[in-house]
Amino acid sequence: MEVFGNVLKELRKEKNLLQQDLANAFNVTKTTISRWELGKQEPDFDMLVKIAKYFGVSTDFLLGLED
Repeated sequence: MEVFGNVLKELRKEKNLLQQDLANAFNVTKTTISRWELGKQEPDFDMLVKIAKYFGVSTDFLLGLED
């Protein structure tokens, strides 16, 4: 899930958001966002969909299955 972490980090930086901003948006801790970005933890399917909608991308894009 390292691809997801890298994609999430890039999307976050493109929007000039802090990890805490995403944590607030998704009602999780900053540590959770950090673990996702580092590939140490994965969001569940429902959260993956929320993240995709938040950034206006597909879940396939988040998972590195499409450019």
